[in-house]
Formats: sequence, C-alpha cells, structure tokens
Amino acid sequence: MRFDANGQIEPGLAERWIVIDGGMSYIFRLREARWADGSAVTADQVVDALTDQMAARSRNPLAPFLTAIDEVVVMTPQVIEVRMTRPRPDLLKLFAQPELAIWPTKRTGGAGPMRVALPGRSPLLRPAIDPTQADSDDQRATSPEDDVRLIGEPASRAIVRFMAHESDLVAGGSFVDWPLVGLSDAAPANVQIDPAVGLFGLTIVNRDGFLADAANRDAIDQAIDRDALTQAVRAGWEATSQILPDTLDSAAAPAFPAWTAIPLDQRRATARARVAAWRGGPVTLRIAMPQGPGATIAFGQIAASLRAIGITATRVAMRQDADLRLVDAVAPYDSARWYLANACAMCGDAAKTALLAARDAPTLAERSRLIAAADVALRDDVAFIPIARPLRWSLVALRLAQWHPNSRAWHPLTKLRADPR
Repeated sequence: MRFDANGQIEPGLAERWIVIDGGMSYIFRLREARWADGSAVTADQVVDALTDQMAARSRNPLAPFLTAIDEVVVMTPQVIEVRMTRPRPDLLKLFAQPELAIWPTKRTGGAGPMRVALPGRSPLLRPAIDPTQADSDDQRATSPEDDVRLIGEPASRAIVRFMAHESDLVAGGSFVDWPLVGLSDAAPANVQIDPAVGLFGLTIVNRDGFLADAANRDAIDQAIDRDALTQAVRAGWEATSQILPDTLDSAAAPAFPAWTAIPLDQRRATARARVAAWRGGPVTLRIAMPQGPGATIAFGQIAASLRAIGITATRVAMRQDADLRLVDAVAPYDSARWYLANACAMCGDAAKTALLAARDAPTLAERSRLIAAADVALRDDVAFIPIARPLRWSLVALRLAQWHPNSRAWHPLTKLRADPR
C-alpha cells in the first residue's frame, strides 16, 4: 500500500486485496513489478521483507504495532496472506508507511514508482516504466518535466532557493523553522499548512526527585501557558491539553485533566504552592529541545511558565540527558494506541499495564474499552504533557496543482503535478 496526495491509502505493490474471517486474514494479489535491476518482484521476496520487519530484532519503529500479525505466507506466486492473531482495522494504513516499504537487503533499488537516474548528494529521480502498461498506447516515455531533483539542506537555504525560483517545493517544515517563513516575504498562496495530527508536547524522561510524584508532574502541566506558546510561534496554531485528538478507536472521549476549566492564574497558584512544599531544595529541570528559532521561542515560553511557579528550566540538546524531552511527531495512522504508546516514554506501572492489555485485546470491542482505560491511566500518571498538535508547513509553487494538505503531512513526489495525458 501507499498514500496518495490526500494522505489516503491506495494500491502500491498490492493490485487488490480482500479481508476475510472477521479481519483475521488479509489476502493481497501483487501486481506485476520489477526491481531496479529489471528482475521480477516475487511473493516470496515480499513475504521475506515483511517478515524481517516484524522480527524481534527489527529496528523498525513500527514493529511494536505489528504484534497482531501471526504470520505472512505465500499462497501463489502472486498472492500472499497476512494471518492475524487478533483483528486490526488499521493494518492497511500501517502497510502504507514508508518504514514498511518492500526493500530487499540483497538488491539495490526498490520497486516504487521512481528510480534514481543520477545518484549523488542531490539525486535525480525519474519515474519507473510501469510493466503493466509497457505495450499500451497509454504508456509514454518520460520527459525532463517528470524528473525530480532532491535537495536536502537547512530550512534557511531551502527558503532562499524557493524565493529565487530555483525550486518548486520546500517540504518537511516544522515549528522549529516556521519563523524563517515570516522573514522570507513568501506569497501567502505559496505557504501551505498541513492539518497534521499527532503529538507535540513534553514527555517525562526522568522520574527521580521532584518528578517522582505525579502531583508534581501535574503542577508543571498546569503551569504551562499553551496559548501563549503557540501564538508566539505562529498565530492560529491550536493548543491542546489532551493526548488523543479525538475518540478514534477508543471507547470513550479523550481524557482531559481535571484543571482544564480553571483559569491559568489559579492553576499556577496551586502549582506554585506544590513547588514551595517540595523539601528537596530548588527545582531545576533540563528540557531537551531541537535547535532553531521556533524551538528557541517555544523554550522561552516554557521557561517563563515554569519560572512563574518557582522552577528553573535549562535547555539541553535532544540527545543529552534531560528531565523532559520534546516530542514532535505526526501520527502515521488513526490509532489511539499509537498516541498513548508514543506518549509513554517512561510511564508508571498502571499505565504500562493498561497499554499492554489494549495491545493484546482479543476483540475490537475489548480493545476499544482497554484503550479508553489506558488513556485515563496515562492522564492520571502525567507521563506526557500535551501542548499542541504538530505544526507542518510547505512552500509550494502554484504549478504543483496536485499538492494537497492532509493530516499525515505526506506528499508523494509523483502526485504533485497534473498528468499531461
């Protein structure tokens, strides 16, 4: 599977599929496809590639979300079956993730819609010939207009390049570099914001000292002025105090903190009293943040909020030891368990137990009920401090008429321009 320009799944290597036995079996018929060296893609290779990604030794970040798969087997040279131990309605969206692309380690190149025509630091990509259309009048030779040059560089240089009309697209922008867009005088028609969903907040990575008590972690949660932070970075960036953006596959509405309706000044007074009652001496917290002007603004707002309740914040690099670490991640698919598992970097036993129970639930109804319980447990544990939803931006030339904003912030390079046919 893969994503289209709207962030919805579409056929990739799978030509078609059926789901049977109440979601316990997915059967995929593979289209005719070839590797970059011209050899045919076989069902055995696809099964081997998927099995490697699901193995216990796999470093694939999605491996923990594939535990419901029992096995992947070859049925015919062009058909594979994915057998489940428990139903998972989001399996197709998982298979559409880039991390689960079919990429055999013993071959060069993939089987996707583009090939590397000229390698190097800025590789040139060219559409691959579709073998199913090779003898059709609809199959045309590629032209330079179809090529895509990939350039990886800092946001500042990418923006300058776009403003000089030397590129058509700047992709992958986040809150870190958003202030640079305002300095560029880019035309509003070229600035695009994705309605991305996911996690943006502080995860607790040290539960010693002041942070050992959930009430103290809650004091920090209460003190942060989310609206001031988001508006300081970008006007209109929506703040949040809940982990789940919506009910999703939970049996209940997202869990809110008890103090949601209390004015900020009153919340801070409560938090300040909590800090003052701490007998371990002055409270200093190390907060890991990325580098960039947007991150500097965000850290300044967090530090000011903590200072208002008597806590000193120091900024450290993302890979350094810290007490709190920023999480900024777009959700790959609509699963409440993804949100809860990624918010739980260092949870208490109750929250961990609830998450494991939700993962291993035998039915969808039981899974939904246990996800709701895990949401409440994580909220009570205050293992994650939600602040906003991820901010994702792009600069898009008007001639890329097929570019569409979407909740995945996912923009396939083959879905940017209208097909001249």
